Amino acid sequence: MAADDLTARDLMMAAADLTAPQTWYPSARAMRRRVVYHCGPTNSGKTHNALASFSAAKSGVYCSPLRLLAMEIFDKVNATGVSCSLRTGQEVKEVAFASHLACTIEMVSTEEIYEVAVVDEVQMMADPVRGSAWTRALLGLRAEEIHLCGDDSVLSVIRKICADTGDDLLVHQYERFKPLVVEENTLRGYFQNIRSGDWVVAFSRKKIFEIKLAIETYTHHKCCVIYGSLPPETRRQQAELFNQEHNEYDVLIATDAVGMGLNLNIRRVVFYTLIKYDGEKMASVPASQVKQIAGRAGRRGSAYPHGLATTFKYDLCYLTRCLEEPLEEAEKVGLFPTFEQLEMFASQFPELTFNNLLNKLCNTCRIDDTYFICQHDNMKKVDDMLEGVHGLSLKSRYGFCLAPVNTRNSEAMDHLLRFANNYSESHYVTMGLEMPSGYATNDTQFLDLETKHQVLSMYLWLAQHFGKDNFPHVQEAQTMSTNIADLLGQSLAKGCWKPQLRYQFIGQPFSQRYNEVTGKLL
Repeated sequence: MAADDLTARDLMMAAADLTAPQTWYPSARAMRRRVVYHCGPTNSGKTHNALASFSAAKSGVYCSPLRLLAMEIFDKVNATGVSCSLRTGQEVKEVAFASHLACTIEMVSTEEIYEVAVVDEVQMMADPVRGSAWTRALLGLRAEEIHLCGDDSVLSVIRKICADTGDDLLVHQYERFKPLVVEENTLRGYFQNIRSGDWVVAFSRKKIFEIKLAIETYTHHKCCVIYGSLPPETRRQQAELFNQEHNEYDVLIATDAVGMGLNLNIRRVVFYTLIKYDGEKMASVPASQVKQIAGRAGRRGSAYPHGLATTFKYDLCYLTRCLEEPLEEAEKVGLFPTFEQLEMFASQFPELTFNNLLNKLCNTCRIDDTYFICQHDNMKKVDDMLEGVHGLSLKSRYGFCLAPVNTRNSEAMDHLLRFANNYSESHYVTMGLEMPSGYATNDTQFLDLETKHQVLSMYLWLAQHFGKDNFPHVQEAQTMSTNIADLLGQSLAKGCWKPQLRYQFIGQPFSQRYNEVTGKLL
């Protein structure tokens, strides 16, 4: 075999070797880190104690699962007199002389050195899509002390990882301040049985607005709504409105987006259904997710310290069973190749498209039994769309494929394609959006506001990734983004309409109906 062939094979094998990922971070391995795992359910005080160590440290970083939660910690820490900066995919706020940072988990640096790091919702390491971000943080953070907050589903895996990294591990176990109580009865399908402080859990945007319309039509309650595609600023405004005592907005209707972050004064969690679309089919909500959601009921120091949970009409037995089940232990956590590994692999297969390259690497790579390769369907869908865009380097194509876009939203995808074409042609990308004239008075207008905000968020993310010289309208995008978030808040306060179905899934059942006279679910 020729020496060149041997070298090429060695390079390919090295790029596909994802065993021992702890060795990817030699600077972290040079430190003797102390890992403190605050392990317990929701409403047990685990995150509070970790944040106390973060605030008291000379320097610290807080790693959030959500942009919204990073913003909340940024505000809270600065309010205590500790200077703290903010870093998310869409924005950076540098506070003068700040020694602390609140960031989203994907944005944390493995180069900067901190005294204390906090990694929130660490059980997300086992998430099939985003898990690699938490794994990277645990393996790569350069911090003397790392505080992990989460449930005990990943405890065994974390013990193994800490043994591999040589870090000391200390586990603090927590229990809920007050036990969660499952009510004896459902709401029997009547919206009139909704009470102040209720969170009605629904798993689609369409269902949220249907429930809002029914409750506000047949009861005296006013509803706040929270779901994933709402801007963080709007979600926060809705949460604050719901938390205010003695106002008419006393019921929350939200998806499981509330399951992480957002301190809410919830008296009772009411599951409208315990069936949701899992990306392929309608299926029962996993027990671990049911626990996470139901656990948000009751909050120490609020008007509702005791938490209650029930269902709207059916599924009470399933709810009870989920809450009684022990958490299922995660056997593996997520991992994903770095760009450098992909680039090394690509050098051996110059003829492959980006999609085929990614598939070949993920299918041929070697990993040990602690890890799995995270799903990357969104990256593949974006690359399929970018197939006709020429002149993009591997790194640029990789960057566009990571952009935060809803691949089911054709308008948002069209804008991403335009951004990529502009970048490949001139490296100068404009927003291409105009400010809406006012708040929405129907669902079509509301959906348009949502999409515009998503496109602006994507533009800001790309500006961070590719530089403001290439995406120069950052200030305008930030201003328009803030204004649209305000319009969405006004729209929710002033409007109540029947929602449209935005995305149609094959096999998804028709929505259930309620009696227009009694408000009772049929």
